[in-house]
Amino acid sequence: MAEFFEDDIKRAIDVMQRGGVILYPTDTIWGLGCDATNEQAIKRIYEIKQRDDSKSLIVLMAEEKDVLQYVAAPDLAVFDFLEEQERPTTIVYEHAVGLPHNLVATDGSIGIRLTQDLFCRHLIKRFKKPIVSTSANISGEPSPQTFGDISPAIKEQVDYIVSWRQDDVAPALPSQIIKWNNDGTRIVIRS
Repeated sequence: MAEFFEDDIKRAIDVMQRGGVILYPTDTIWGLGCDATNEQAIKRIYEIKQRDDSKSLIVLMAEEKDVLQYVAAPDLAVFDFLEEQERPTTIVYEHAVGLPHNLVATDGSIGIRLTQDLFCRHLIKRFKKPIVSTSANISGEPSPQTFGDISPAIKEQVDYIVSWRQDDVAPALPSQIIKWNNDGTRIVIRS
């Protein structure tokens, strides 16, 4: 089992370093991912999903310091809030910095989830960059609950499919989404 894990990490990193797109398990549902700093790779994800690039994507990061690198002056109380959450939580931060325009929302915000998933944390830390995470489905279709639910049309278009957790059939849920303003006010977008 550890062999699959390590092999998947190495292969996924290699693909993302070359600007490719991966299909991988996250702390929520299966996702399409790429280097969150690579504009062309992000464009490919929009094409695979047949999604308008005006709808921003979220980013997975491993540690608080990563958020501080890509968000200008966030309200630090957000990190205490995140520690209290029992389920995966995506925070929409104001004032993204250092990320491609096609990843950031038109208002300059960016959705970021600090992942607690073992595979994702290893992948991000070893890749040394944030990773895009969006549901592995064509835009408008239901999000796949398990690997087996992912459309062949999606699988055929990615550059690498992670083997880790493909046999996991426990139904997964998307993260809750909270918009966190720099003044500390917040709005629940999806609970």
